[in-house]
Amino acid sequence: MAPPHYSGFKDETDAAKLSFLRNLWETVPPYDQHQTISENSTDNSCTLVLPFCDGTISRDSKRVKRTVGIPVWLGTFNTSSNNINNPSFLDTCTNSRNRNSIPKLHFRDHIRTYTQRYLAVEEAEEEAKISESGRRCEEKEEEEDGCADGLRLVQLLIACAEAVACRDKSHASILLSELKANALVFGSSFQRVASCFVQGLTERLNLIQPIGPVGPMTSMMNIMDAASEEMEEAFRLVYELCPHIQFGHFVANSIVLEAFEGKNFVHVVDLGMSLGLRHGHQWRGLIQSLANRTGDEQVRRLRITGVGLCDRLQIMGDELSVYANNLGINMEFSLVKKNLENLQPEDIEVREEEVLVVNSILQLHCVVKESRGALNSVLQMVHGLGPKVLVMVEQDSSHNGPFFLGRFMESLHYYSAIFDSLDVMFPKYDTKRAKMEQFYFGEEIKNIVSCEGPMRMERHERVDQWRRRMSRAGFQAAPVKMVAQAKQWLLKNKVCEGYTVVEEKGCLVLGWKSKPIIAVSCWKC
Repeated sequence: MAPPHYSGFKDETDAAKLSFLRNLWETVPPYDQHQTISENSTDNSCTLVLPFCDGTISRDSKRVKRTVGIPVWLGTFNTSSNNINNPSFLDTCTNSRNRNSIPKLHFRDHIRTYTQRYLAVEEAEEEAKISESGRRCEEKEEEEDGCADGLRLVQLLIACAEAVACRDKSHASILLSELKANALVFGSSFQRVASCFVQGLTERLNLIQPIGPVGPMTSMMNIMDAASEEMEEAFRLVYELCPHIQFGHFVANSIVLEAFEGKNFVHVVDLGMSLGLRHGHQWRGLIQSLANRTGDEQVRRLRITGVGLCDRLQIMGDELSVYANNLGINMEFSLVKKNLENLQPEDIEVREEEVLVVNSILQLHCVVKESRGALNSVLQMVHGLGPKVLVMVEQDSSHNGPFFLGRFMESLHYYSAIFDSLDVMFPKYDTKRAKMEQFYFGEEIKNIVSCEGPMRMERHERVDQWRRRMSRAGFQAAPVKMVAQAKQWLLKNKVCEGYTVVEEKGCLVLGWKSKPIIAVSCWKC
């Protein structure tokens, strides 16, 4: 029986050593596969036994693969034999003793180490999965809780609105107390919009009194005429940070420029001057576009007539005149300090050589009254001026229904969309966001919810309703074909993703996730 080749003697065995090992192999007792590596020092001999292994080891029902050599057993080297005189043998035995004197890691130790590492990694992965699953469950629970809280708020708001409509002060007061505890100014987007409706319901409840004549009120064109400093700042922030009004200005100016094409004498009548927005931002853009014209298309004279009660309109007009003159445009500004209901044709000077355009930004809805006569009179007066076009920008929502609960539900849906857009655009505790919500949109909500009669000025209506009103006054719709340009404007101005632009029955509508917000329409005589 020949001894197996052992890789440890590779390139080290000569013929004499190989012969010695072959003779030694004949004296080896039968191999026991369960015998382990050991050292026998009692008989001055070295014994080396490598345990048998088939290349696998089983632990905790897992098989760990490892490649090993052929099992080998190098018998007992008796140092008292005559072979001690063999120098090669002495070298081999000495090297063996030196190697055996160094602490060794057995094969099973390696297997145990790698198995422990494997199990540790597996345990860590399992813990990570459990942690991730727990986190997702918590997020789902929070989301469900948020939905449940939102649903509860909606139910409370509707119940409170019904109690207020029925003049049930005691029940309404109980519901308002619970609403105030849950409708947080710095909460979720719906909690924030709910806080504004709670304020409106509270004011409406405080105004409940026996039905009788309404006392005299201060003449106003819109809610901005009596705005506080906080409201004016909030309105400025809405213009600068939200796309609603800027979108209206962009589309309106595009329509006006098209009407002025090839004309040298042009005239704009601005109803309300964009609610008295400082610096006349809309007309600065128009003046810049007119200044870029060359040759025969150059404008020789631009006239702007502002209609409104705001004290700073004259200052705005003077600033625009200076701005236009610096760009080489001869501009004249005149102010008609009246509200629209009292406006007469003779108040506005119209010259034959001029092309006239009438512009209304978020203004005409303030003239809508229960009698329907006030708005029709204003529109007929404007029609009598003979403008080439009338450009109108309005909130596209039905906040002027005859029943309080209907208006309440419609306005809750509309302003929830606006507050959702603000939630995407701004952080939760952003002070600018809070100012816009509470001092501008909140004021609109309170006017819709708490006021009636002449005090209720925010009477927004849908496009279909405006079409009927304009048709009765003699106007015809001129379709606004600017969807592509409007979408490019959104991209150029990096407007938050979620805003949409669609053409609806000839009008251009800006919406938040398909919910209409602002509509721009054009009308011809």
